[in-house]
Amino acid sequence: MQNWLFDIRSRSFVLLTIFFLILTALVYFEITESFDQSIILFFSENVGNPTLDLVMQSITESGEALWMLGFAILILIIPKTRRVGITLMILIVISTLLTGYVKCGVDRERPDFEYESVDFPVPVSKDTFALFCEGGYDASFPSGHAARSMIFAIILGYALSERFPRGAYLMFLYPILISLSRLYVLEHYPMDVIGGTVVGVMLAGVMANRTKLYKIFDKSKT
Repeated sequence: MQNWLFDIRSRSFVLLTIFFLILTALVYFEITESFDQSIILFFSENVGNPTLDLVMQSITESGEALWMLGFAILILIIPKTRRVGITLMILIVISTLLTGYVKCGVDRERPDFEYESVDFPVPVSKDTFALFCEGGYDASFPSGHAARSMIFAIILGYALSERFPRGAYLMFLYPILISLSRLYVLEHYPMDVIGGTVVGVMLAGVMANRTKLYKIFDKSKT
């Protein structure tokens, strides 16, 4: 998974940035509105299975910022995984704030559908944080959950890639499930989770490179 790490001046980062700006423009000018509404309408008409509701609610809550920070702190305590924990903590904070400020700028409303499901121990979270920015809490684009889950997939997948070269790619099932769960609980549109995913790839690739995450392999060989 070495190719998932890149420098901020690399072609990969530039192309991802351009792609994200195009996505943002498409959403801001409501060019994708018809597509997004049709997909979210499909999900709104197919929620209501008690078992699936609980599964999707559990998956979506696992992408909440505080839960992820707790996990990062836990592996930070372990000496062998300290570099991974530090990288995750930095990325969780940055991605949550960054997506929050972009939401304030785009100011797209969340899907206008009521999610009627079985009772869940905690409310389905929005967890948008943008200091000194009004109106961003209920904004939709991009998805912070999608960004953080992709960060987890890349960072943890890379950390596991030396011992499990092929199995490490199974980590990417997690952001797929998170994105589906955000649509299922009617908190985001498809373009929101796509945008969040792109943000996650950009931040994880650059920060993993900057924190020299690849050195965990050097230590494991000594």
